[in-house]
Amino acid sequence: MSKPTLQAPRGTRDFYPEDLRRRDWLFEHFRAVARVFAFEEVDAPVLESEALFTRKAGEEIVEQLYHFELHERRYALRPEMTPSLARMVMARAGSLRLPLRWFTVTQNWRYERTTRGRKREHFQWNMDVWGEPGVGAEAELIAALFALLDRLALPRDAVKVRLSSRALLEETLRATILARRPEVFPALCVIIDKLEKIGAAAVTDLLMDPAGPVALAPAEAEFLVGWLGLRSFEEAAAAAPAGSPATASLRELFELLAAYGIADRVVFDASIVRGLAYYTGVVFEAFDAGRTLRAICGGGRYDGLLEALGGSALPAVGFGFGDVVIQELLADLGLLPEIPRRIDAVVFALGRPQREAAIRLATALRAEGASVELVLGQPRLKRALADADKAGARRAYLVGPEEIAKGIALVRDLASGEQSQRPLPE
Repeated sequence: MSKPTLQAPRGTRDFYPEDLRRRDWLFEHFRAVARVFAFEEVDAPVLESEALFTRKAGEEIVEQLYHFELHERRYALRPEMTPSLARMVMARAGSLRLPLRWFTVTQNWRYERTTRGRKREHFQWNMDVWGEPGVGAEAELIAALFALLDRLALPRDAVKVRLSSRALLEETLRATILARRPEVFPALCVIIDKLEKIGAAAVTDLLMDPAGPVALAPAEAEFLVGWLGLRSFEEAAAAAPAGSPATASLRELFELLAAYGIADRVVFDASIVRGLAYYTGVVFEAFDAGRTLRAICGGGRYDGLLEALGGSALPAVGFGFGDVVIQELLADLGLLPEIPRRIDAVVFALGRPQREAAIRLATALRAEGASVELVLGQPRLKRALADADKAGARRAYLVGPEEIAKGIALVRDLASGEQSQRPLPE
């Protein structure tokens, strides 16, 4: 029998104090941006019914579920937050004031191959708008995304959002190669979403596989891969059917992005389709300018999700922004901060007889709202002061026999070395 492992499961992380301070720093930026855009925070269980993620989710995410059976019920750890949000919206259908502007900061699980920037457990900032059909919602979300990047002090040209439209692709293909079998479009999207991972040749082979779900002819596959190579919105619009609603929506979106002053940070990229089956319209992903990392975030419109789960139709759009890739990018650019420990004060009893007085002083300081470490044990004074300075304390309160006799504590400013006094509590 093998020995039980004492290591964390592969693809997960332990957060020591310095790591957790950095994580909290990032989460505070997530929440600050969401608040200034007037989004409200919600949360849901990390454990959900498996069916929530297997209905209309897409092939890849189903294969990556952490799932199990308990008491004849199938459960899964959430791989993403959007289906849980959909469940919450359905639960209060008719009583919610639309549009909803919700955000979450949640832990998610996917059993996938670990690489740089990819973990099996990660945290994700989601921002979602429910009940707004217009692309103004997309523009607002993309603006929030760049507001975060600016707060993190990333150079303006360090990240580009690449966007396209599932609707534009579907309209184009329904008028051409899928005119007689539009039902294969979802399976086609799953295949072409692998373009970045496996390359155009491998994607073409999958599209033409006679035993596959799409089985395109060589000329059809060539047309599709060529369309995915478009980097000009005007070229994609020219290939769309006359009067294309998706073309009009994308044009409006770019006009709105210009009003936000961020149009130069967004580019059209026809290869962006996103792997989840529930996307229906505009889709987008953010990448570092050099494309050295995987996507920093991704999202899009998913107007059909509530219907797919058995609810009433409701337009929705949102994005997910992970904590792993952005920290890799910040580290590459020398922008990932070291967050030192910070406390207001330490209280140190110079001997056992002064212990009770030191406790009363620490209690009084804490009641005033100060972060106070009461030194435990009986280290030497020099060691106690060095530890206090290392912990980032601003002041040290020293309580010895002379101080007890005078009814005061000696207060030392650890930055300047200046000393003062404070009365001890009765």
